[in-house]
Amino acid sequence: MTELNELTLAQARDAIHAKKISATELTQAHIEAVERARSLGAFIAETPEQALDMAKASDARIASGQAGPLEGLPLGVKDLYATKGAHTQACSHILDGFKPVYESTVTANLWRDGAVMLGKLNMDEFAMGSSNETSYYGPVASPWLPPDWSADQARAAASGDKKGLLVPGGSSGGSAAAVAARLCLGATASDTGGSIRQPAAFTGTVGIKPTYGRCSRFGMVAFASSLDQAGPIARTVRDCAILLRSMAGHDAKDTTCVDMPVPDYEKSIGVSLKGRRIGIPKEYRVNGMSDEIDALWLKGIDFMRDAGAEIVDISLPHTKYALPAYYIVAPAEASSNLARYDGVRYGLRVEGRDIADMYERTREKGFGAEVRRRILIGAYVLSAGYYDAYYVRAQKIRTLIRRDFETAFDAGVDAILTPATPSPAFGIGEKTNADPVEMYLNDIFTVTVNMAGLPGIAVPAGLSRDGLPLGLQLIGRPFDEETLFAAGQVIEDAAGRVQLPTRWWE
Repeated sequence: MTELNELTLAQARDAIHAKKISATELTQAHIEAVERARSLGAFIAETPEQALDMAKASDARIASGQAGPLEGLPLGVKDLYATKGAHTQACSHILDGFKPVYESTVTANLWRDGAVMLGKLNMDEFAMGSSNETSYYGPVASPWLPPDWSADQARAAASGDKKGLLVPGGSSGGSAAAVAARLCLGATASDTGGSIRQPAAFTGTVGIKPTYGRCSRFGMVAFASSLDQAGPIARTVRDCAILLRSMAGHDAKDTTCVDMPVPDYEKSIGVSLKGRRIGIPKEYRVNGMSDEIDALWLKGIDFMRDAGAEIVDISLPHTKYALPAYYIVAPAEASSNLARYDGVRYGLRVEGRDIADMYERTREKGFGAEVRRRILIGAYVLSAGYYDAYYVRAQKIRTLIRRDFETAFDAGVDAILTPATPSPAFGIGEKTNADPVEMYLNDIFTVTVNMAGLPGIAVPAGLSRDGLPLGLQLIGRPFDEETLFAAGQVIEDAAGRVQLPTRWWE
């Protein structure tokens, strides 16, 4: 029999409903997998007792015929989400010891539908990063081995210094690594500029960033409030569709959350693309893009065409301004959101001579280098004399980016196909000491989606010449995640599901 943690979420769901396995058996298998994989650094807080209690409650509901849509399915939760009575620190020193007395709406929706929490997942501090190297708890290692590495080399590195192992992407690197390593059936993640789609592409998993407002942000630690959006990472397109249906929905506690029905996304799987128009933006063929990424994109175009879609060349002329505009808007909002962490009410406090000195010492010790960098950038662009020159101009560019997409969709394009990342995963430590802009360029294909508030999905589409996962991105109309799931399934079927790495870390 297939090991229980090798099942996809849909397979596990069906096995539980058919009473071939119990929620407790499934949860225990994943608890043991998490324990064996601690060297990856994916989980920063494990909750095995709570998981087993939730699984036993699931088994009772199944026995009484009251099973929910996610009954008994073990999930990981990104440390950005408030989980009542459990570690919630956004992987930052400044939130040391914080355990909220409330639950985020997204996780509450998952528990309502019967899901089981295995623990909290590592991430870049306050979701600021593209490699999961800025976490206070240390970097996450991808379960994929670097080219030419042996399992013995990897085990030696993972037991101590992870340098040289591959990054899983960020900021949701813990979520992507845990799913790829089969430590959980799926995971919550968040996406501010690509932090679901980029790690999914790096790890051979599927990740969807839904339309802004589709999922509540209540109980999510804020990075950039006008850009942040919750979403799932899972091993298949179908699994993501199942999870998003539970995660999404109106929430009166979040005024940006849209009050509209949530479709049964799973019904989109297998829907024909015949007659659909798929746009190919010329501006995404950027200088320096590797030939294998370009070849993958061409292959994806063939997948769409073979499925009956019409391929349409489009222009998104303001794409080239998206990355610099994003790195003005996002730090500006971050500098405002992170002003609340002062050592007074919760988390870390470093005593000082007076209250102002205590503020300064607490924030100096509590925030990591990348977070401090972005707070400073944000404070600068919002300061007198620079607000109009930078922030106001960036917001105008954001409007133009959104109009580019609206023009394409108004012309009859149903979805847009692009690469997900400009390269495969790189090594831990490879870019952290370089120019920060080099790291920021990893988001070049993804930030436009957040700036425009659109849905986007990353789906594995092949392997690099070194055997590392590569992904394609589909961008959809607002609140039309269904088309993305249908088109994403076409890619998954045509490319074949990625064979996930052998468990060298155990």
